[in-house]
Amino acid sequence: MVEKNKVISLSYYLKNAQGEELDRTDTEKPLEYLHGKGELVPGLENALDGMKIGDKKEVTVKPEEGYGEVLADLKMEVERKMFPADQKIAVGMQFMAELGDGRKHPFNVMGINDDKINIDGNHPLAGQILYFSVEIMGIRDAKPEELAHGHSHGDGSAHNH
Repeated sequence: MVEKNKVISLSYYLKNAQGEELDRTDTEKPLEYLHGKGELVPGLENALDGMKIGDKKEVTVKPEEGYGEVLADLKMEVERKMFPADQKIAVGMQFMAELGDGRKHPFNVMGINDDKINIDGNHPLAGQILYFSVEIMGIRDAKPEELAHGHSHGDGSAHNH
């Protein structure tokens, strides 16, 4: 049964409100994760509690239980000189930047207008309702080192993605 500290193998298909596919697991390689450690978005992880191998479920995850709401203060325009002069900047590239509190956070380049760069630190799926179709492919006890590290160590593990 899916419960805390079990390693779960999960097959999933993810679509948005328009029915467009956003992500899916490879049919040969399910996603493996350590349940109860926050490797999945909370809305999905909570919905899997108590499921058994072979169980299938449709799970709708609202933004507050997924990737959060879109935060306007993570969208900004910065000067080109904020980047190293020899660094090529292109729309779609991702980079790490330090926030005011010193934490590192990923940002995506959304647009370039002369020497102004538009960046967005929101997760690409922030603000979206997510629709998961899931199937439990396997359940096993976590190994001591997996419990110590807080994630699974298998081939398809969320840690390796």
